[in-house]
Amino acid sequence: MRTTLLLLILSAPPALAADRPNVLFCISDDQSWMHTGAYGCSWVKTPAFDRVAREGLLFLNAYTPNAKCAPSRACILTGRNTWQLEEACNHWPYFPVRFRSFVEVLGSHGYDTGCTGKGWAPGIAREEDGTTRQLTGRRFNTHKKKPPTKAISGNDYTGNFAEFLSSAEGPWCFWYGSTEPHRGYEYGTGVSVGGKSLDDIDHVPPFWPDNEVTRNDMLDYALEVEHFDTHLGSMLKLLEEKGQLDNTIVIVTADNGMPFPRIKGQEYEMSNHLPLAIMWKQGIKRPGHTVSELVSFVDFAPTVLEAAGVDWAASGMSPTVGRPLQPLFENPAAKHREIVVFGKERHDIGRPEDQGYPMRGIVDGEFLYIKNYEPGRWPAGNPETGYLNCDGSPTKTEILNARRYGEDLAGRWQMSFGLRPAEELYRLKDDRYCMHNLAAHPGFAKVRNRLEQQLLQRLRDEKDPRIKGPADYFERMPYADRNGNGFYERFKAGEKMRAGWVNASDFEPGPVGE
Repeated sequence: MRTTLLLLILSAPPALAADRPNVLFCISDDQSWMHTGAYGCSWVKTPAFDRVAREGLLFLNAYTPNAKCAPSRACILTGRNTWQLEEACNHWPYFPVRFRSFVEVLGSHGYDTGCTGKGWAPGIAREEDGTTRQLTGRRFNTHKKKPPTKAISGNDYTGNFAEFLSSAEGPWCFWYGSTEPHRGYEYGTGVSVGGKSLDDIDHVPPFWPDNEVTRNDMLDYALEVEHFDTHLGSMLKLLEEKGQLDNTIVIVTADNGMPFPRIKGQEYEMSNHLPLAIMWKQGIKRPGHTVSELVSFVDFAPTVLEAAGVDWAASGMSPTVGRPLQPLFENPAAKHREIVVFGKERHDIGRPEDQGYPMRGIVDGEFLYIKNYEPGRWPAGNPETGYLNCDGSPTKTEILNARRYGEDLAGRWQMSFGLRPAEELYRLKDDRYCMHNLAAHPGFAKVRNRLEQQLLQRLRDEKDPRIKGPADYFERMPYADRNGNGFYERFKAGEKMRAGWVNASDFEPGPVGE
C-alpha cells in the first residue's frame, strides 16, 4: 500500500501556483503588420491594440511560418514549423492526432479554456475515436448583435467572452478569433459607414493600381480591422471591471497578411510579417518598449506554457522549436533570434492533381531570401481556376482586367499572378514591398549564398520532407472537404464557384502565357 502511494505521488503532475496567469489570445483574420496606429498607420484606427502596445510591448519583427489561415494557426498552437506538422502544413487539412495544441495542454493542467469566433480553421480535427477536438477550447458563439455592415459577422465576441468568464474557475485561457478582416467586404462601407475618405490613405502598395476601386477596397478592409479592435477594447474593459487584467497575458496578432493580391497565401514581407503586441502587467518588466528582435509564431506556445508553469516535454508533446519570449519580457533588448524561417506547400491552389506551390524562405532582419521549388507552376493558382490562392476582390479584378484589356503598363499582373524565378532576394530596409529581386545581382552573391545555406541547414535539422524526401510528401495529403475531393477535381466537375472566395471575373476565358 505504501509503495503504491509513493508511485502515485511520483507520477502525479507537479503542484502549480495558484496565481498562474490567465491568457487572452486575440487573433484577427487576414491583417498585415503595419495597419495599426501603434505602427504609424493613420487610416486604420486601433486604440485597443495601441493600448496593449503602450502598456506592454510592441514587436516590430514578428513572422508567421506560413501565411495562410489553417497552417499559420497550427504553428501557433503547436510551436512547430509548418514542415514539421504533416497534414497540418496544408490548408484545409486533417489535423494530426499526435500533435496537441497549447490550449489542450493548458486544459489538462487545470485551466478553463474557451473560444469565440474562428479557432483553428479551415480543416477537420478529431481524436482517434472520431470525437471532435477543441484545439482552441470550448466554443462560445451564442451571443449575437447587429454588425456595422452585412459582410461583418454578427458574433458578439465580447458577449461570448463575458459568458465564458462567468463560468471560469481558476486560471483560464480564451481564444478570441475574429473573422474580420477576412473577405468578403461590403463595397464602399469604409466611406459610407466608417466615415473615411479615399484621401486618408497615404500610399497604395505599388503592385496594385492606385485608383478609386483599390482605395475603397482598402478602406473596407480598414473598417473590419477596426471592428476586431473594438471588441478587443471591450474585452480589456471587462477584465478591468473584474479585476483580472493585471494577471492576464494579452496577446494580439493576426494569422497572415491582408486578403489582397501578392499578400495573403504568399511568402513576401507583407504576407508573413504580422502585427504583435503583448501586455502582461504582472509579467512584463519594462512596458511601453518596442522589441526589434525577430520573433516567430512558434514562440507563442512555449511562452504561454512556461508562464503557466507547464513543462512542454512532460505534457506529452513532441519538442517545440519555439523559444519562450520571457527573456524579452524582462529586457526588450535581449537577444532572441538571428533568423526566422518560413514556407508553404499546398493552399487553395486549383492545379492539376492538386499540386501545391512549394516555397521556403528566411529573413534575417535586413534581407528576405526565397526558394521557389516549382517555378514552372502558377504561384497563385492556375488561370483557368480563377487564381484560387488569391481571394476574390475588387483589387484582384482590377489587376486581371487591366491585363486583359492591354492596360497593365506597370506589369502588376506579373507581380501577383505571373510565373516566378527559382530564387528571390530582397533588401527589406529599402524594399519592404519586395519589388526588386537581387538574387541574380553579383553584388549580393555572398548574401544570397549565406542565406541559402542557413535556410537549408535549418530545414535539414528540422527534417523537412521537401529537403529530406519524399519531395511530394505534402501533395499526397487529402483535403478535408465534405466531398473528399480537391479543388481541381471540383473545377473539372463544373463546380467553379463552389469555393466561394473567387469572383466570376477571376476565371480566364482562354490560355494565359507569360
